[in-house]
Amino acid sequence: MTSVRLPLFPLNTVLFPGLVLPLNIFEARYRALMRDLLDLPEDERRFGVVAIRDGREVAATAPGMPDSTALPDKGAAAGFGDDPIRAFHPVGCVADAATIQEKGATAGPAPEGSDENTSYEVLTTGTTRFRLLSVDASGPYLTGEIEPLEEEEGEGAGALAVGVERAFRTYQKKLAWANERTVTSSQELPDDPAVLSYLVAAATVLDVPRKQQLLEAADVSSRLAQELKMLRQETAVIGKLPSLPAVDLTRQPTSPN
Repeated sequence: MTSVRLPLFPLNTVLFPGLVLPLNIFEARYRALMRDLLDLPEDERRFGVVAIRDGREVAATAPGMPDSTALPDKGAAAGFGDDPIRAFHPVGCVADAATIQEKGATAGPAPEGSDENTSYEVLTTGTTRFRLLSVDASGPYLTGEIEPLEEEEGEGAGALAVGVERAFRTYQKKLAWANERTVTSSQELPDDPAVLSYLVAAATVLDVPRKQQLLEAADVSSRLAQELKMLRQETAVIGKLPSLPAVDLTRQPTSPN
């Protein structure tokens, strides 16, 4: 499959195809990305989201961390080391920037004609998985050569989807009970096994490595099989705990960048 080049947006979270992710943009490198995207037609405003496995989502903005004598990191690769590709998981998801809204100036003066204090609110939707082949840090923000990944269904996806849906509903009820909440019994889940696999992956309370494992699954059947095992394990754990922190299963966190 032919590779393409896209801007990169590293995050401490995993974006899945079909899922919505709101972003709050305030760093210089990502403000530059938003300006460039706004110059493109609406249907071409895309970038690649990659989960961070080593590094910082937000670069240091003031001296004092971790070395009080050090100056703040600057540049496209700030916080990700000399070889940024090693800081990211190898599979990411293309994000379609559905809306990019300028929030206006933040506190403090800025030079006339400068967007130094301007931030953006962006609503993105995951579209296609990709494999990250290389990273270029020579510009104002990271760009990457990516190879889109085809979505294979695999064997037995339909039957696995039935089991995952049942296990997910049980998981929801257990989690709601632990948080003294209620679950709407009429909540609809998608019939398409691939869509269901990504919804469950996003909605289940898992750490980044395990969510990344689901994103990287070879096919839909493999992802559903992993989810069935994870859901059963998590449900068993929840059943043994007296209470859990409140978690919104259907909302993706806003990432500060």
